[in-house]
Amino acid sequence: MWPGGPGGWQNPSVGPGPGPGPTVPTSPQQMELAAKSDLAFHFNARFNERSKKVIVRNSFIAKKWGKEERDLEHFPFIQGQPFEMKILCTNKEFKVAVNKSHLLDFKHRITNLSSVDTLSIFFDLTLSSVNMETIP
Repeated sequence: MWPGGPGGWQNPSVGPGPGPGPTVPTSPQQMELAAKSDLAFHFNARFNERSKKVIVRNSFIAKKWGKEERDLEHFPFIQGQPFEMKILCTNKEFKVAVNKSHLLDFKHRITNLSSVDTLSIFFDLTLSSVNMETIP
């Protein structure tokens, strides 16, 4: 079941993956899902932006940044603590869960979702695993 999502997302054939690996984020952490020269989803967790914790979400399409999304009720990351992040791509949006709890939705800003073919992760993060699953 997709954590916290309305109505839930269910796939009984997919069990929990291996536990999260160590990570020690101290500077802005950045994850991007890209399609050629466009960024379909830019996710940037900042631990100290003017003394606040914020997760900036955006897209970069046709050499232009879109409107940033910053509002969140909860910042789930703790410096030096491991975490598990799941991203579900639906027809309308990316749904992000951290540590089995739904965090945010980011509505698609590109139309050709099949062109998204690259995951990039930047800065002080240690990955223990990356899994990609296709849901029937």
